[in-house]
Amino acid sequence: MLQQTTVAAVKPYYEKFLLLFPTVGALATADPQEVMRAWAGLGYYSRARNLHACAQQVVRDYQGQFPDQYEGLKALPGIGDYTAAAILSIAFGKRALVMDGNVERVVSRLYRVETELPRAKGEIRGHLDIITPEKHCGDFAQSMMDLGATLCTPRKPACSLCPLQQDCLSAHQADVETFPRKAPKKERPRRLGQAFVVLRDDGTLLMRTRPPKGLLGGMSEVPNSAWAFEPAPFVAQELFPFKAAWQRCPDPVRHVFTHFELNLEIYVATIPARHKAPDGMRFVALEALAQEALPSVMQKVVIAGLAALGVRVQTPIKDAKTKSASIKNMVE
Repeated sequence: MLQQTTVAAVKPYYEKFLLLFPTVGALATADPQEVMRAWAGLGYYSRARNLHACAQQVVRDYQGQFPDQYEGLKALPGIGDYTAAAILSIAFGKRALVMDGNVERVVSRLYRVETELPRAKGEIRGHLDIITPEKHCGDFAQSMMDLGATLCTPRKPACSLCPLQQDCLSAHQADVETFPRKAPKKERPRRLGQAFVVLRDDGTLLMRTRPPKGLLGGMSEVPNSAWAFEPAPFVAQELFPFKAAWQRCPDPVRHVFTHFELNLEIYVATIPARHKAPDGMRFVALEALAQEALPSVMQKVVIAGLAALGVRVQTPIKDAKTKSASIKNMVE
């Protein structure tokens, strides 16, 4: 969960996750949709799929016990260099170089590494190797991560409180905030698409499940088109789930992913309760939406679509990673 997500955002999810899946065995035997529902809102959903697959492999190949060797850990789904090193040092007390974004920042400032990221990773790793102790390496790894998260922050670092200040080369030069050096960011490309919010007279919403692999794999969503880089001149009739009195919302829903920005035009319609769901789709009661594995982008779409249909929204979702209100409480 802490891969690419902050501690503050993770805490409530982590506590809930442990209640639902208290052991590796419990997670291994869980329904994939239950795992995705518990993860919904954290983003980077391939992590949840990998975590589930990882638990299954640990149970199948290691009798429910994680391997304590680097190669064995790296062979598990979703475990790369950083996670394998963190497990080895923190869980097993073995010396390993644990380098997340916080540690990269601390070390780059400590040694005043002029090379730009990501090319600087090897150089930073070399410096980290020098200062990583043979004993208590798990404590050291956590200390370095916490130092970057709490004191050696990207903006306005608390250098006067830092235990490494006397040895920090960038602190001596008073240019701490300029490290780590980074190449100029490329402009994020934009994708466009259409999403269709259909409310039936009996208070149910048309939903479907995304394919298990790929972006947002296995998550719930309203019907939507492919996300294209070029805008379509018009919305083809075959994109709509069925014929209805469709209305286009004036404002699209904007959502930022890691590598691209998505703008979805929202089309809404109401239909009679007798209307059956198309193949591969289903109708879900509004009060049951909290049990759906809705990613943040689809939460935004649902909120916007329901609002356009006159369903009162109590509190909007503020951003892609923070739920300011659950779907369960958003409709009256």
